[in-house]
Amino acid sequence: MATLRDPRPYFADLDDPRRDTKNKLHLLSDILFIVLCSVLSGIEDWVGMQDFARFREAWFRKYLTLPNGIPSHDTISSVMGRLKPKQFAECFTCWVADALPSLAGEIIAIDGKSLNGSRTEKNDNVYVISAFASQAKLVLSQHSVDGKGNEIKAIPQLLDMLELEGAIVTIDAIGAQKKIVDKIVEEKADFVISLKGNQGNLHNDVIASFQESKSDLAACETLEKSHGRIETRKYFLNTDVERLLQGNKGWSGIKSVAMLESTREINGKITKEERYYICSLTNVDDIAKAVREHWSIENKEHWILDVQFREDEHVARKDHRAANLALVRRMCINLLRRDEQDKRSMRRKKRFAAFDDQWREHFLFGEPVTPPG
Repeated sequence: MATLRDPRPYFADLDDPRRDTKNKLHLLSDILFIVLCSVLSGIEDWVGMQDFARFREAWFRKYLTLPNGIPSHDTISSVMGRLKPKQFAECFTCWVADALPSLAGEIIAIDGKSLNGSRTEKNDNVYVISAFASQAKLVLSQHSVDGKGNEIKAIPQLLDMLELEGAIVTIDAIGAQKKIVDKIVEEKADFVISLKGNQGNLHNDVIASFQESKSDLAACETLEKSHGRIETRKYFLNTDVERLLQGNKGWSGIKSVAMLESTREINGKITKEERYYICSLTNVDDIAKAVREHWSIENKEHWILDVQFREDEHVARKDHRAANLALVRRMCINLLRRDEQDKRSMRRKKRFAAFDDQWREHFLFGEPVTPPG
C-alpha cells in the first residue's frame, strides 16, 4: 500500500476565499482539518462538525493553532462553500501523487457519479468525475461539474491533473471521444475505452468487424460464480484495424478493437450482452483484465460512498459545499484504507476514529495502534 503523508501541509497551498477582516477569526487549515477529522469519524453535518471539534478540542489543539477556539458551524459551512473546488482537488492530487509517484502499470478507472442530494443554480445535481487506481486502491483525483452533460469536458481536465505515463486508462462509452484519446496518447499511456452508439460509424464498423468467424481471433474466457449468479465472459481481440480506421479518420492510438460476450445466469434465467472497446493494447488477456478492473471504481469507491458514507443522502445545495465535501469523503476513503491488513468495514473504522484518539491518529498519520480485543 502506498504510504500516505500527513494531509495538513497540503492545505497550506490553498487560497483562503475570505477577506482579511476582523471577523476572520479562524485559520483555513484548521477548518479543513476539523472537517476531514469529522468526516473520517462519520460526522458530515456542519453542526455535528462543530460539536465534535468542541468535545475533542484538547485533542485538536495537539495539531492545530485554533487562535480563537473552535469555529462555528456557520463558519465551517461558509468556508467549505466558498473554497475553490479545482484548487482543492489539485492539493488532493498532489497529496496522493506524493504517496504514489508513478502510475506505470496501474489501471486507472475514470468514471462519474451524481451527488443526488445536491442542486446547482441550473437545478442540476453536482456531478463528480474521479480517477481510481485499481491496484493501489486509491482515489487519485476529482473534478466536479454541474450536471452529467458536462462530463465530456471534465474528463480531459481530470486527465491533465495526473501523470499517466505507463498506465492503462479505462473509461466507459462517454470517453470515446477523439480529444480524450488524444490526451491519453499524449501522456504516453494506454487505453481501453467502451464503445456504444455515441460514435455511430465507428461503433457500427467495429460491430461489423466481428460479424465474420471469430475462430481466427485471439480470445480468452473468464467464469465468475457469486450469490447464485454465474457469469461467463468471452473476450475476442481484432488487431487488424487498418481498414476500419480508414473509414474513421482522426482517431489516434487505436491498435485493436475488442468484443466481450457476456452470458449471465441468475436463478435459471439466462441473459446475453455484447460490448465493444477501442484499445491501444494488443494482448487479449491485458484487455480482459482492464475491463474487469474498470468496475473497481464502482465496487471500491462509488458503492462505499453510497452505502458507507451515504453520500446521496447529504443535502448540500449552495456554493461549492457538495463538491468540496465529496472530495473530503474521497480523502477519507484513502485514509481508511491505510492498513491493508485491517479487514473491518469502513463504517466500523469510522466508529473507531470517532471513539478513540489513537485510532484517529492511526488513520490520519499512520501512527501504530493496538487492535481492540
